[in-house]
Amino acid sequence: MADTHVLFVEDDDVIREATQLALERDGFTVTAMPDGLSGLEAFRAEQPDIALLDVMLPGMDGVSLCRRIRDESTVPVIMLSARADSIDVVLGLEAGADDYVTKPFDGSVLVARIRAVLRRFGHASGGGAPEPVQDGEGGMLTFGELEVDTEGMEVRRNGEPVALTPTEMRLLLEFSSAPGTVLSRDKLLERVWDYGWGGDTRVVDVHVQRLRTKIGQDRIETVRGFGYKLKA
Repeated sequence: MADTHVLFVEDDDVIREATQLALERDGFTVTAMPDGLSGLEAFRAEQPDIALLDVMLPGMDGVSLCRRIRDESTVPVIMLSARADSIDVVLGLEAGADDYVTKPFDGSVLVARIRAVLRRFGHASGGGAPEPVQDGEGGMLTFGELEVDTEGMEVRRNGEPVALTPTEMRLLLEFSSAPGTVLSRDKLLERVWDYGWGGDTRVVDVHVQRLRTKIGQDRIETVRGFGYKLKA
């Protein structure tokens, strides 16, 4: 991870400086900014491998900054929130964030989350396409109007390309590998988010909803009390 460049946007001077030092001790290169506008400028100038954004920022809040970043890039984004409040969490994820961490956080927990996100994105730089979830012959999978190219990492709906973030792509690959099979939220957290521990299932729910808006609301079914399945 020595070459991994982290953009960290946090308005609290103490948290920003302490977290930057902790990340640098773990081998990350860190650009730390105090507000949303300077964070956006740094993102465009530095092209980091991952962005850590506090929700509450002056000038441009973290959710708005996440949306601006997502408009321009699929770089992974982790939101930082002082509350585990549902509104903060859901707004950040709906804006395109891949994960979130609640403050106050332990430095080792934050590093573990960063590394988990980067592993999902295929390599340390975080900018490449995700690796296939399962080994196999690969090729084109078709589900009604939806086509999933598991080798080229491309998705089409009614012949038109569908732009997915790497996390959304990994989620779709999991569903595509077992169409008609119910996948629990915990299983998806483990396989897609690389959680070896219990995680917040809201991360799964929001990403499923985001995926539905892109591939069709009816393509992924909710099996109440159990999880989700891809309609075969």
